[in-house]
Formats: sequence, structure tokens, C-alpha cells
Amino acid sequence: MTGSRIDRVLGCHAADLAAVEAIVTRAGTSFAKGMHILSRERRYGMFAIYAFCREVDDIADGDTKVENPVEELEAWRARVAHIFQNETQNALDRVLAAAIQEFDLQQKDFDAVIDGMLMDVPDPIIAPDEAALDLYCDRVASAVGRLSVRVFGETSEEADQVAHHLGRALQMTNILRDIKEDADRGRLYLPKELLTRFKVPADPQEALYAPGLDGLARVLAKRTHDHYRLAWAAMKKCGKKPMRPAAMMAASYQPILHALEKRGWTQPEKPVRVNKALRLARSLIVGFR
Repeated sequence: MTGSRIDRVLGCHAADLAAVEAIVTRAGTSFAKGMHILSRERRYGMFAIYAFCREVDDIADGDTKVENPVEELEAWRARVAHIFQNETQNALDRVLAAAIQEFDLQQKDFDAVIDGMLMDVPDPIIAPDEAALDLYCDRVASAVGRLSVRVFGETSEEADQVAHHLGRALQMTNILRDIKEDADRGRLYLPKELLTRFKVPADPQEALYAPGLDGLARVLAKRTHDHYRLAWAAMKKCGKKPMRPAAMMAASYQPILHALEKRGWTQPEKPVRVNKALRLARSLIVGFR
């Protein structure tokens, strides 16, 4: 992470770039590896966005121990405003400021992510209505997508449609996968309209083994497939190279949804097994459907 070759990325110093990449690495996800298909400038732009999301998500989830998470998230909103004025205080701020300038990132999308986190604190989300769930998905997922497609190199309306639909598809896949984990955190992201329709209790723990949970989840899975389909359709109208990271994310996540449907939701604690070779092959696709 040292040397003049790295120093020139986004005009940032090697130490700042290393600090931001370390946040990504500590998260322990495959995100960093997947972003290596990007140029160095775009890769570190994505690292900065991911690091921002990681920091605010950890506050909302309680993984970063703070006395008042609402105040901390609002402090991040003020911090973002300062970053957009090129007033920075640490490595993440400086790399974010460089990415904002290089890729014309929008402050409203960073604010939307923070607003999404605030929906889950201080009280966790439990049985939101359909509109609130869609707004939550837009803020915590599609807003990140809108930032990402600009770093990838697409600023078209079609690219924003990719962000809209793929963000919702990925977030709903996570929700359908993590029902048990979320219940253990006192959360239930399933919409109250479907809970009522399928006679599933709105209590997170009681919902886990309700007879109607499987039917409810399959309705949401179908809607999620629709979002994947619309995301692929929008990708076809964009540049193939800029959209390759988005295509990889879609191709990597769709097998999870298929595996969930195969497993069902009568035992939501049962691990979902996805063939790793299949996921890798799908995530390496170059063309679009």
C-alpha cells in the first residue's frame, strides 16, 4: 500500500488509501476482492463508499458502542455536509471528498443512507407497512446503488433504474435470508399487510415458526425476482463495462434467492447452502442476459 503508484490514486496519499481499505478488509466480506475488476480510481472510490456505509451501519446495529446512536448518525450527516465543502478531518473524509469530486456523487444519496439507518434506531423496525419497507430498501440499498453506478462510470437514467431495482432485490434477498438473525436482534422486516394476510404474528420471535411464514416469504421472493428481472433489463440499456460490477452482484446473489426458495421458510434457522462454484461462475459473467 506504499509507493508513488498508489499515492496518485484520486490524488490521495497512500496512508489515507490504506486506512480506508483497512476498514473494508476488517469487515471480512468478499467486497474488496470483487472490486478488483475496477480501475484503481474507481476501486478506491467504492472502498470509500463501502467504508462510509460500514461505519453508519455499525452504529445502527450497535456494533459500534455509542451512548446515543441517533446523535452519532446525525453527527455523520453533519460530517458529510462538511466533506462536501471539502472540510475533512481524517483519512476516510479525505478519500470520500476525492471520490465525490471525481465521480460527481450526490449528497442526497449519502443522507438517504443515514436516514435508512435512523429508521432502525433507537427502536428496531418491526412489521413495517409496504411503503415504509420500500422506503427503507431505497435508503439503505438503492441509494448505495446510485452512488455506486456513478463510480462504475454510468450516470444515465437507466443506471439509476439499475440501482433502484437491484438495490431492492439485494436487500430483499438479505431480508429473506436473515429472518432468524433479524428476529434475534428484535427486528422483523416483513410487511404488516402480508403478515395479516398470512396470519403471521408481528412479534419477531413468534413469526419464525408461524404456519403462514413460508407462503408469505414466497410472495416476497417472487417480488424480489421481479426486481432482479427489471435490473437486468435496465443493465442492457447501459454500457456493458461500467455495469459489469452490478451484473456480478446480481449474478452472485440470485442463487441465494433460488436456494432459499428450495429450502423454504418452515425452518428459517436452517443454513442456506449455495454451490460456491456456481456462484463464482455466475459472478464472473461478462455479458448480460
